Amino acid sequence: MKKTHLAASLAAVAITGLALAGCTGGGNTAASGDPASAGPDTLKIGNFLDVTSWDPANADIGFDGPYLSAIYDTLVALDKNGNPVPAVAQKWTVAADGKTITFDLRAGIKFSDGETLDAAAVVKSLEYLKKGARSGEAYKNVTAVKATDDHTVEVDLSTRDDTILYLMGLGRGYIMAPKSIDAGTLAKSPVGSGPYTLSSSSTAGSDYKFDQVKGYWDAKQYPWKSVEIFPIMDATARQNAMLSGQINVQYGDVANLDAAKQNSWNVASRVSGWAGLEINDHTGAQLKPLGDVRVRQALNYAFDGAGILKAVGSGAGVATNQVFPDGAGINDPALNDMYKYNVAKAKELMSQAGYANGFSLHMPMSPVFQAWQAVAAQSLKAIGVTVTWDNMQQPDYQLNAGKYPMFIAFLALDGNANATVFRNVSGAQWFNPNPDYAKVPSVKAAVDKVNTTSGDAQTQAIKDLNTELTKQAWWSVWYQADNTYYSAQGIKVQPIIGMMFPTLRYITQG
Repeated sequence: MKKTHLAASLAAVAITGLALAGCTGGGNTAASGDPASAGPDTLKIGNFLDVTSWDPANADIGFDGPYLSAIYDTLVALDKNGNPVPAVAQKWTVAADGKTITFDLRAGIKFSDGETLDAAAVVKSLEYLKKGARSGEAYKNVTAVKATDDHTVEVDLSTRDDTILYLMGLGRGYIMAPKSIDAGTLAKSPVGSGPYTLSSSSTAGSDYKFDQVKGYWDAKQYPWKSVEIFPIMDATARQNAMLSGQINVQYGDVANLDAAKQNSWNVASRVSGWAGLEINDHTGAQLKPLGDVRVRQALNYAFDGAGILKAVGSGAGVATNQVFPDGAGINDPALNDMYKYNVAKAKELMSQAGYANGFSLHMPMSPVFQAWQAVAAQSLKAIGVTVTWDNMQQPDYQLNAGKYPMFIAFLALDGNANATVFRNVSGAQWFNPNPDYAKVPSVKAAVDKVNTTSGDAQTQAIKDLNTELTKQAWWSVWYQADNTYYSAQGIKVQPIIGMMFPTLRYITQG
């Protein structure tokens, strides 16, 4: 199960779609910075999920970020807009043909076991990550990793890759102590060069404590003298923990927004994932009607995205028909009016396509997606589409949904436009194992232009692709859901698109 775009996203579904009403009790000074409990030098996070794995090769980008970023440095980091910025690599150079990236490493960094973080250590980590079940997604085009001297690493690619630096910064570039890789002990005893080490007083599954590393090279970026992370799945329990001062940052439930304001907590929100119908058959190979663009357009007209956002998503997000993040540059608000909710128009298009009486199909269903099942069935029935639901547990949904021509999905957004193109259109994923974009000439031409341009020309090419995908009704996107974080006074959280919970570098004092 690849949590980057699945389980992490599904966790957001549990929050935004199945939110529990939280306690709205009165203020509590301890939660606002009382030195006796949760003072400004102590960061106490109420996360949604337990750590998936301490081994970065098997870890989840979504909610594992705070845990892993406490222990490991990353080769490349991201700024708030998803652009790669220096970390262990103080700079890098991309060859003119895009097939070689040369990293210049910082000197003087050591792992917590005393080993030196040099080029050989970075090579070992990147080779290990390339083989990883989850981390390998970032290194599909890597053909070789080599140290050219003690502080320089060269990564060779089979083809230009506009996503690798972004994916490294998102959570696929953590550097691990070589001896721990060799020993195979990372999952139980993580060893990195990060700002903290995992305390032996931690209680697995309940309370993870981290001790500050003295003399850490980037100490200004991580001001907390100690960090604790509590995995608390229940929204009410997280809210009560915040009110009592047990935590001072939490993965927030929009139902508790009024209480957050009453307690003078900081509130930070940003879009995180899109909800709607994933359409995998654009040629009619599996289900003939879907091969007609008019049918796919009808599926867009048939859904009231704003209404679904309000009813299922508690209004926390934005109604849009695009998979590029709202407000991030590529997403064009003007395109949202292309399929304004109109059942009559949908029926007209169905009739024009030769399906005035509709058609029938099977779609998978699991408990996680039941929040949308009724509205999906009702909206499809309104235009003559009859659904037979194949009920299954979530693990089976993850294995089988991509085999269906169409299904309900909630997929994480990416802060990088090239990653959005790859993950949603051109690259094989669990939810779309056999991309068919190349069989639709206008889409193939647009994708090819994205992959052969750079800079401003590429940005425009991605915008043009977004317009074409919208015209082609590549999906039926209903809305993009927000992630929300509450923090006590003196603590600021910067949401990062692509991370369900930001890594520690984005949680600062102030």
